Amino acid sequence: MATTKSTQPKIALVCDWLTTIGGAEKVLLTLHQMYPSAPIYTSQYSKKGINWFDDADVRTGWLQHFPAQLRRFLAPLRTVYFKNLDLSDYDLVISVTGAEAKGVKKGTATHLCYCHVPTQYYWQMYDDYLKNPGFGILNPLMRLGLKVLVKPLRQADYQAALRPDKFITISTYAARQIRRYYTRESIIIPPPVSVKYFSNHKAGKSQAKEQHKSAKSQAEVIHPTVENSDSETRTPRPYIITSRQVTWKRHDLAIKACLALNRPLVIIGDGPEHKKLVKLANGSPLITFLPTMEQAELRQHLNNARAFLFPSLEPFGIAPVEALATGCPVIAYEKGGSEDFIKDGINGVFFARQATRSLIDAIKRFEKLEPSLNRHKIAASALPFSEDNFIKAIKKEVQNV
Repeated sequence: MATTKSTQPKIALVCDWLTTIGGAEKVLLTLHQMYPSAPIYTSQYSKKGINWFDDADVRTGWLQHFPAQLRRFLAPLRTVYFKNLDLSDYDLVISVTGAEAKGVKKGTATHLCYCHVPTQYYWQMYDDYLKNPGFGILNPLMRLGLKVLVKPLRQADYQAALRPDKFITISTYAARQIRRYYTRESIIIPPPVSVKYFSNHKAGKSQAKEQHKSAKSQAEVIHPTVENSDSETRTPRPYIITSRQVTWKRHDLAIKACLALNRPLVIIGDGPEHKKLVKLANGSPLITFLPTMEQAELRQHLNNARAFLFPSLEPFGIAPVEALATGCPVIAYEKGGSEDFIKDGINGVFFARQATRSLIDAIKRFEKLEPSLNRHKIAASALPFSEDNFIKAIKKEVQNV
């Protein structure tokens, strides 16, 4: 970086868009807190969709004139926008991206790219997007457009991936994908998870009593039931899933499996697949839908859950690590980022195929293992993914450049 010891580097942060709350936005928020004077460049910004950056200098361009709801239509235009976004006046550019933001002009600046995964709709999940683009009645048009444009867009995406000086990514799986599609090596720094916050989950008389009991025995095991505070009856702990309701998150597997096993399931969140999922649940009292909620309430639900279901293929998965931090075990698809944080039989179990039968078998195996699982050990398994560890690792990389 073109700086001296007596001056601070001039830093810019870049992200694909800021229109909803998600894992990428949590990474960007932590970077903003680390470098509060660094402006944030993005294609579109919706304060209504995300209110985390009210104190930030967020800078947009001509794509801001498009409605935020059209974000998924704008991939070719974002390619053009970021390709021409000139950040050469800065010493250091840090991009947080799973799409087009890696392609900014950097001039003599150093560009660290925190890449979640290669652009999924061009590469590893192209066939899935082609099968179900997620645009409803416009799906046939989107399929045609993707088929026609995918070759030049892949070429543009590959060229954009040559621009950063260094790739940082979130998991072993993501590093393999970056090597495969971009022919670039990357170092792994898992995204920041609020481990301390979610670990602080004990509250209430019954939980305090349980904590005292565990201290005496030096172990706290998972129980399939939880005491009702108003009576001596015990009700089944529900399984839980929390994420945006889109097709590739595979909430449908969780619903089908819990219905087949007659197990209660709490689904927290919203998204374009919500109506389909409600229809799939068919009014069953076993399936409870709850809206996106504040972390304090979410923490209570995770603490009360029997296990967190994670049936999607994702490059990491902040939500299941939050669950682990509360001591809640995770039943995860054995592919993707879950390879880095699930230890089968210790803090959760894997299932091999994204199929209802495979998840049912995993739940049955989990329930056999359940009495031997220890909530303290499960919570401890989330510690490597803390915000503090993320900050230390990023600062080290910044110092290295």
